[in-house]
Amino acid sequence: MIQSMTGYGKAVINLPNKKITIELKSLNSKNLDLNARIPSHYREKELEIRNKVSKALMRGKIDLGLFVELTGEATSTSINSAVVQEYIRQLNTVVPGDAMDHLQMAVRLPDALKTEREDIDPKEYASILEALENALGAITNYRQSEGADLEKDFRQRVANISEHLEAVKTMDPERMDSVRERLTKAVSDLKEQVDQNRFEQELIYYLEKYDINEEVVRLQSHLDYFIQTMDGKQSNGKKLGFISQEMGREINTIGSKSNYAPMQQIVVRMKDELEKIKEQCLNVL
Repeated sequence: MIQSMTGYGKAVINLPNKKITIELKSLNSKNLDLNARIPSHYREKELEIRNKVSKALMRGKIDLGLFVELTGEATSTSINSAVVQEYIRQLNTVVPGDAMDHLQMAVRLPDALKTEREDIDPKEYASILEALENALGAITNYRQSEGADLEKDFRQRVANISEHLEAVKTMDPERMDSVRERLTKAVSDLKEQVDQNRFEQELIYYLEKYDINEEVVRLQSHLDYFIQTMDGKQSNGKKLGFISQEMGREINTIGSKSNYAPMQQIVVRMKDELEKIKEQCLNVL
C-alpha cells in the first residue's frame, strides 16, 4: 500500500478562553523538511511536537501551524502603568501637546505593555496533543487517498509496458529474420566469394549481439517487482524509484539493440509510460 507525500490535515479545539487550530500541509521532498510555526508560549514543547509529526509523517516538505485565538476576556498582556506615567511626565517637559497626545506616544514606547508569562496548563497541552493526533490522522487519510489514485495509475502504466513488451516478444522473430536478411544481402552485394562457414560464424555473432532475450526477461522481472513492492505493507517511494531506473536501463538496451524501426517505435511508447511512472514516484512517501 502506497501513500502520497501530498496531504492536508486540520484540527480545532475550543477551550474556555481560547480557540486553538492546528494545520498540517505536506508536499513531496527527498527527505523530511519540517517548518513549524508555534506561538512563543508553547516553545518549550516544540521539540516534542516536532518529534511526533516527524515520526508520523516520515518524509516530505511539511508546514505545521499552531494558531491561538483568544475568545474570552483573559489576556496575558497588560499596560505597564508606572512606565507609561513616567513616559508622559517626561514628554510633558520636552514635547508640547495635551494629555491624549502624550498618552498615544507613550504607549508606543518600549516596555509600555508587559506580558506575563504563564506556565502551560497540563490539561490545555493534553488537548493540544489530542488535536495534533487528529490533524495527523486527517493528513494521513489524505495521503492514503492520494496514494490509492497513484496506485491505480501505476498499475495501468505497468500493464501498458507489459503489453508493449509482449508486442516486442512477438515481433522479435520477424526482427531477427530481417537482420539476417540484411546481413546476407550486404555480403551478396560485395560480389566476392566468401567462406560459407566463416560467414555463418560471423552471422551468429551479430545475431547474438542483437539478441534481447535477457533484457526482456529482466524487464518483466522488474515490472513484477514494482507491483510486488506496491503491494507491501510499507509505502516506499524511493525503492519504487530505484526499480523504475532499472526498468529504464532494460528498455534503453532493447531500443539500442533492436535495430528495427517497428520495434523501436514500441520502445518509444514504453519510455513514455516509464517517464510518467518516474514522475509520480517522486510523490510517493
